[in-house]
Amino acid sequence: MTLRAEFTHPELTATGERRARVDLTGLRTLWFNTGTLCNLACRNCYIESSPRNDQLVYLTQIEVRRYLAEALQAHPELEEVGFTGGEPFMNPDILDMLQDGLETGLRILVLTNAMRPMQRLSSALDQLNRRHPGQLSIRVSLDHYTAAGHEDVRGPRSWEPALEGLDWLVKGGFDLAIAARLMWGESAGGTRAGFAALFASHGLPIDAADPARLALFPEMETDAEVPEITDSCWGILGKSPDDVMCASSRMVVRHRGSDQASVIACTLLPYAEGFDLGPTLAGARGPVRLNHRHCARFCVLGGATCSG
Repeated sequence: MTLRAEFTHPELTATGERRARVDLTGLRTLWFNTGTLCNLACRNCYIESSPRNDQLVYLTQIEVRRYLAEALQAHPELEEVGFTGGEPFMNPDILDMLQDGLETGLRILVLTNAMRPMQRLSSALDQLNRRHPGQLSIRVSLDHYTAAGHEDVRGPRSWEPALEGLDWLVKGGFDLAIAARLMWGESAGGTRAGFAALFASHGLPIDAADPARLALFPEMETDAEVPEITDSCWGILGKSPDDVMCASSRMVVRHRGSDQASVIACTLLPYAEGFDLGPTLAGARGPVRLNHRHCARFCVLGGATCSG
């Protein structure tokens, strides 16, 4: 018998079972959301990025430096710094933020659509990559292996510019990966086969069979019917909470109207109050209750992660 609506109580499911929690085992990936402004307005964008949405305002180099310093001092296990958006290359401080990140010696990951905002910075990006070979990784969002599928999500005239950006990244010797979606009722195997054919036809040296080079993300529908994850689910599913994103990562954002940045438990949930852990990394060490549909669909059941 349902006691309450699903995904409402922070510690109990609708049927009164103990909600699953995830402890921070170590901060291995620190994400920065550079802002929600984007040159595209994609269908079903989990963060609602668009040319007009600035719910998350641009982070500044000063803010990124402060969190990097805190992370380096308190988390020697830190391996990776990620920049996401919106479109990160629209942030006016992005090159300086990347430089600061690269100077730490850590792996730097940038998520981009590889279109004009990135391409207009090609000369400076090329210099950064040459100064820090193999350290700067670029993951390009290419939702499908066909123009029709990609533009179904990203909008008209988004396919060719993305391929041009990919071609430039390959020629520049960047460490490169692709992020795609599992949509249209296709299997993971079929999707990988389609991308393999695309990569071969365009001379892109990307292994479509390697999940680190071609990440396939499940579609995230806010109203999708998914089960709540309880403590007992780990054993039933044969999974460990240590494998979920929030066991090893946190994301820094700044909400419009706020005078300071916040640390969020999950890259997918920047607007969910229950996942805002306060202004410092020190205060964000506590456990995360999996009280959202994305926790179940994307992370636990989908087995996906935004990290490299």
